[in-house]
Amino acid sequence: MELRKILFGNTFQTFTYEWKKSFFKFREAFSNLAYALEAEKGGTRAIQMVVQAHIIKHLLFTKNYQDYGSFNSLSEISQKQQEKALAASLADILWTTGAMNKAIVCLITNESYFSESPNYKTDNFTEKLHLFEFVEKDKLEKFLCAHIYSFKDEGSHGVILFLYSVLFSRTILRIQHDLDYTKNHLLHFCLGNYTVRQAVLNLILTGRASPHVFNGDQILEEQIPEQKLHGVLTRSEVGYLHWNRDEMEQNKLPQVGSMLKTPKYPIWLCNINGTYSVLFGTNTSLLCDWKMEHIFDLYFYSGQLSQTKTARLTVDTHSHPWEGRYKTEEADHEKRFPSLEMTVRTKWEGAAITWNGTLPFF
Repeated sequence: MELRKILFGNTFQTFTYEWKKSFFKFREAFSNLAYALEAEKGGTRAIQMVVQAHIIKHLLFTKNYQDYGSFNSLSEISQKQQEKALAASLADILWTTGAMNKAIVCLITNESYFSESPNYKTDNFTEKLHLFEFVEKDKLEKFLCAHIYSFKDEGSHGVILFLYSVLFSRTILRIQHDLDYTKNHLLHFCLGNYTVRQAVLNLILTGRASPHVFNGDQILEEQIPEQKLHGVLTRSEVGYLHWNRDEMEQNKLPQVGSMLKTPKYPIWLCNINGTYSVLFGTNTSLLCDWKMEHIFDLYFYSGQLSQTKTARLTVDTHSHPWEGRYKTEEADHEKRFPSLEMTVRTKWEGAAITWNGTLPFF
């Protein structure tokens, strides 16, 4: 029941069909997008894309792979390598949320452990959860490799099982402490579906379910008694960028702090106009050597099935003012200032961005 409450705020709501059918499915092996997950259009997309960012981290920057930091290696991934990368990514996330000393993996069994009651509505799989606890990361990863079908097969409820595993690894009590007075549960019902709040993304990115994207905690002095807003305390391995045209026009765009904006690896989960995608580079020096920021390439994957190859963007931070490249008579703001470019500029202000022959599509 506590699991339901931390997710929905009560014990009567259950996941929608869109959530129940979601799992982690790769694009075709040995293809231009062999590294990429197919992302759903609804609320599970955020979770699929943050896992996607961790998969890219493993494929590019883990020494187990031969071509360290090579973009071309991402199209040479076999189905077995896809499964190993997914298992390693899930293990990394669960180990981080478990404070680097414990992790929980949730799997579905045939046996039901509790039934419907006046205070609880069943969903026919949460009641069948079996929890496996690990205190060694190597054993956790091996277990996930052996049971990866529970997350990647159709009908597996893979995204929900992963989310449950994240919550149990962190523990409900810790998550309640992570949240502040502005939020008391993790999912938001909007337009007939559940979307994840920022706290879920921060939990997967940093191991702490803080509801805000600024650095550290902030105290609202005007509140009596004083109320503390919980932000991000540690630098994440995978970063986060946020841009929304409506919020920008209303001057309500949240300011992402450096803990998320400057991660340990050049990979960012992007929330662009409420849709999640991934932006990444192949050179880790980009985040620690200012000279590398003069001109560099970034790669973009939208998660959309219509995208057939990774987009390459060249970012120039020392060029002429970027606005001068656009015709002032262009009335369409999206064509004049593509949202992806505006997102990049939240990290590299004023950068000129070239799409290298690709028509701007995001």
